[in-house]
Amino acid sequence: MSTVQTTLNETEVKELLKQAVAEVLQEQRDFLYEVFLEALEDIALIQAIQQGENTATVSRAAVFQALESTP
Repeated sequence: MSTVQTTLNETEVKELLKQAVAEVLQEQRDFLYEVFLEALEDIALIQAIQQGENTATVSRAAVFQALESTP
């Protein structure tokens, strides 16, 4: 039985890695979309919480009154 040795230079390895990453991105597009969407939603929620911490507080009754008066 003979063994075949394969040597790859740095350029070939980089090209193979690029192809592999591109293939994963294409095949897992929906999954990646969901991951990025979830991350953006988390960032927006954090920003909303931070903005809310810097505003005046209102009573629970005032919140429900505002909600009930909204069409």
